Amino acid sequence: MQRFEGRRILVTGAGSGIGQATVHRLLAEGGRVAAVDIVAAGLERTARRAQEDGTADRLTTLTADIADEASVRTAVATAVAGFGGLDVLVNAAGILRSARTEATTLEFWNRVIAVNLTGTFLMTREALPALLESGHGVVVNFSSTSASFAHPYMAAYAASKGGIQSFTHAIAAEYAKRGLRAVAVAPGSISSDMTDGRGPGLPEDADMQLFAHLMPALGGGGFAAPDAVAGVVAMLASDDGAFVTGTEVRIDGGTHM
Repeated sequence: MQRFEGRRILVTGAGSGIGQATVHRLLAEGGRVAAVDIVAAGLERTARRAQEDGTADRLTTLTADIADEASVRTAVATAVAGFGGLDVLVNAAGILRSARTEATTLEFWNRVIAVNLTGTFLMTREALPALLESGHGVVVNFSSTSASFAHPYMAAYAASKGGIQSFTHAIAAEYAKRGLRAVAVAPGSISSDMTDGRGPGLPEDADMQLFAHLMPALGGGGFAAPDAVAGVVAMLASDDGAFVTGTEVRIDGGTHM
């Protein structure tokens, strides 16, 4: 399947986890991909895998901090200039942090919002002119099941992801007549660097019984690999998702049925 042949794509969070899996899926389907991450070592791993897969000639790697406006402007401008335009933006970058809400500092709160929500906004704003010029632009944003269902100790994270869902709906309506689609994916129960082990810095005395309802129904209750999300992103960003916009797709193995 070569659904992305000739398509120019920018993926953030491309140095690990779901973002990295998405890069390789879109490369495998013929896309030209600019992989963006704040961690250079992660991008090096992404590039090595592309070399092994024989897709490195269609991969560009860019180091950037999506919470920094100047860094975002440089990264997007570099990608657009290199490709001669842009067809798809995948905002996969994000951080997952946990704390008791009464112990959450303003610095902690602002950092989560800055990376997850403001970073998604900045990347989208800078990419919009090129996406609109393409005539069939697609934005795929990353929300989370925490935006709609209770995830204890993750108030800042949940708020950031709820904001991303609302932002996605707004731009989908605003730009629909100009050919742009905007969709959010809401992963849950996915194994990644953010979720492996004890999780995102849960308090030592966290009540783990509060997480009993957060186990997937499929696969015997185990977490899925990042590829499970990458496949859905590929569908939504391709012409197979041409009639999907202004909504979110939950990917959680039936955790919240």
